[in-house]
Amino acid sequence: MAKKPDIRFDVASVLNRGCRDYQEDAIATDFPLGADFGYAVLSDGMGGHAAGDVASKIVVTEVFSELKFQSSDVARFKENVGDVLKSAAVSANACMAAHTSTNPDTAGMGATLVAPVFMRDMLFWISIGDSPLYLYRGGELRQLNEDHSLGPHIDYMVRSGMMSEDIGRNHPDRNALTSVLIGETIERIDCPAVPFRLKDGDILVVASDGLQFLSNRQIRKVLRDNGKSNATKISEVLLDELRALGDPEQDNICFSVIKMRFRRQPEENANIFTPEFENRATKPRQVRTRPIKPHLSPNAEEIPSAARQPDEPSTPSQPPSTNEGAPIFLRRRWLATDSGA
Repeated sequence: MAKKPDIRFDVASVLNRGCRDYQEDAIATDFPLGADFGYAVLSDGMGGHAAGDVASKIVVTEVFSELKFQSSDVARFKENVGDVLKSAAVSANACMAAHTSTNPDTAGMGATLVAPVFMRDMLFWISIGDSPLYLYRGGELRQLNEDHSLGPHIDYMVRSGMMSEDIGRNHPDRNALTSVLIGETIERIDCPAVPFRLKDGDILVVASDGLQFLSNRQIRKVLRDNGKSNATKISEVLLDELRALGDPEQDNICFSVIKMRFRRQPEENANIFTPEFENRATKPRQVRTRPIKPHLSPNAEEIPSAARQPDEPSTPSQPPSTNEGAPIFLRRRWLATDSGA
């Protein structure tokens, strides 16, 4: 049976207002220390102040709460991740509909959703809208989730020669969404039934479109140049790069960097004191023993040396014990084994 990888998650998140007057992005992550699972929930709100920020908070609160509740039973959660994610998205959408019905001034508010769930080396996700989920592996950057906006269609027109690159890059409808949580029918949901298999050293970036003020080439360069740094350092460099652009239209910035690290587990029934835990600089304790000759009573006869077997070692005489009848204690070294608990 194949060994399951021992996984460590290194996670850091950024939330910045950019050049906007208010913050419409929201994010929440949960990667319990020592656990082999975790998840992030990110939402980019739309509708202006007192609407977009409310929408994103509703989505993150509803989805995160459902994941937190369902993940209390990890085995069952693993078997039903896709259904849990879809149900949470539908519930968040219903909450938005209920909010707008009682608060007419927020009508038209909406929000994107992207929520990656990590189960050991398997990645599940749900995505609605244009908030990207990036994978950096082997020097290459790719977007794993679908982009529910007109951006991909415009890019196709540019590649087909139906539109110039300059017009495509600055097209006013480029960020128009084809699917979003708005309290009505959800047009498209990206929630793959088959999980994506992760590898040691993978870097995941879940973000709002504020990060996309950097080109994919710029994001890839930051991840390549700082791949050996921790998630906090990578997040800081990405934020610095966005600030260095000085774009007066900079949108809200929200993203989380998740680094994957696999550690080899000891073989079954192996001593728990593996090289990772051993202090090799410490000299092993030397245990010395010596034979114990019982004290003979005055009436006992001494065994002549000639009567001793040829292969029996000669034992020097021992002084009589000063505490007759006292028990003899023997030291024993216990071998601790990993019981798998």
